[in-house]
Amino acid sequence: MKASPSDQRHILDIQNFDFTTATLKNKAANLPEIAEINTLTIRANNARDLRIGAQTEASDVQRELSRAEGDVEQVVSRITRDEARLNSGTGSPKDLEGLTHEVATLNKRRAELEEVELEIMMRMESLKERISTLEKEESELAAQIADLEIKKENAVTVINSDLEKIAHERSETAKSVDTALLELYEKIRGGGGSGAAALKGGQCGGCNLSINAVELKRMLDLSEDEVVRCEECRCILVRGV
Repeated sequence: MKASPSDQRHILDIQNFDFTTATLKNKAANLPEIAEINTLTIRANNARDLRIGAQTEASDVQRELSRAEGDVEQVVSRITRDEARLNSGTGSPKDLEGLTHEVATLNKRRAELEEVELEIMMRMESLKERISTLEKEESELAAQIADLEIKKENAVTVINSDLEKIAHERSETAKSVDTALLELYEKIRGGGGSGAAALKGGQCGGCNLSINAVELKRMLDLSEDEVVRCEECRCILVRGV
């Protein structure tokens, strides 16, 4: 295949555009903000799950507390009623003695129930503190993620602007290149190769392998418009750059 030295240099320019495009896309996909956002999102989700779990447990404990409060109220009500009867002095001595014993038993039961109630209240307080801590953590993480999202979007905007500029320059350059040469370049590049590279110092810029002296002399002796390709990576080798 033959192509003017100018077209060959333009193909090398296009290869540089494509390399820069791939580099920028890789940069956009691997911005440090993305990794940070992913890490913080995992932490935020974990905090959310723990908070939901704590709230569920708090609901169960609240029902338990309500039952305990009801038990205490029932005992207190009975104590109040019995004490009122004792204070009235009505009833036989045996009845009054029975009431006195019952009040003592009820007070003992009341103390036990209030101890249980206190323990439940302490558990509830601990859960409320935990929920509050987790809500604060969620809020702080959400703020950090939002800030990183802004930074990521700003970085992506800059990269996209560069990509648009490169795409325009590539398009304009491609217009002046021989169609057959451009198609060959695209075919090589589509197969996973670099497409085109400079021949410098007896080395292929695509695979970075040295070319043996005999082959190198053959390439250099060819006319300038002869398209040369690397025997190893098959990319278009551009001479004289």
